[in-house]
Amino acid sequence: MDTDEWARRGSSFGAVAAAYAAHRPDYPADAVAWCVEPTGRPVAGLRVLDLGAGTGKLTALLAELGADVTAVEPDEAMLAELRRQLPSVRALHGPAEAIPLPDGSVDAVLCAQSMHWFDMSRALPEIARVLVAGGTLGALWNSDDDRVEWVAGLREAADRAGSPTRSQRNKDATAFGTEQFGTELFTPTDRAEFANPQPRTVDSFIDDLRTHSQLLVMAPDERERLLGKTRAYLVARPETGGGEFLLPMVTSTLRSVRR
Repeated sequence: MDTDEWARRGSSFGAVAAAYAAHRPDYPADAVAWCVEPTGRPVAGLRVLDLGAGTGKLTALLAELGADVTAVEPDEAMLAELRRQLPSVRALHGPAEAIPLPDGSVDAVLCAQSMHWFDMSRALPEIARVLVAGGTLGALWNSDDDRVEWVAGLREAADRAGSPTRSQRNKDATAFGTEQFGTELFTPTDRAEFANPQPRTVDSFIDDLRTHSQLLVMAPDERERLLGKTRAYLVARPETGGGEFLLPMVTSTLRSVRR
C-alpha cells in the first residue's frame, strides 16, 4: 500500500476500539514464553513493554502471566479501551517512534499485531534504547491457517480482506530474512509458529472482520458487499454453518536479542 493508505489504515482502529477488544483473537502463552526465552527468565517478574498495545489483547495475557507490564499505545481511543479493560495496568500514550520510557528500563519489548504499523527506521533505535543489553524484542501476528481447505476458500470469498494468512506471513518472513533488524543493534531473528484456534460463529467472525483496517477504510456499500459474500460462504460450509466452530489460526512469532 502507498504511504497515504498506510497512514489512513493505521489510524482507523480507534473508531471500533470496543469491537476490537471484543472480537480480535487472543495469543497463546507458549508464544509469549518463546519470545522472552533468550532472557533466561520466565515471563513472571520480567519488565515487559507491550508496544502498540491496542486495546490490550496481549497486555492482559502478560499481566495474567505475572509480568511487570507497561502498555504503550498511540491511538487515544484504543488506549482508553485498554484502560477500561485493564485499570490496574500501567498504560501510556505514545508511538513506537518516541517511546515514553527511560533508557534500559525493560527486559523485553513485545509487539502483537502492531510492528507492521511502525516506522522501523525510527522505532528500532527507540526499542533498543529502552531495552537492557541482552533483552529481547519479539513480535506476534495471528493468521488464519490456509493449509486447511475451507479456510483457504474463506480467504477467496472475502476477497483476501483481513489479516494476511499463514502462507503470506511465511512468504514475508522469507523476504525479510534473518537480518530484518540489521546487525548493529540486534542479533539475527529467530522465528516460530504456534497453533491458536479460536472459537467462532458466523456472526462473531463477521464482527472480527469488521475491525480490520482494509474494511474500515472501504466505502460502506463495498464493505457490506464483501461481508455479505463472506457470510454466505460461511453459512454454506458444513464446517461453519451449524453454529459455533473452531477457526484454525496460527500465531507467527519472531524474536531477536539486544546486543
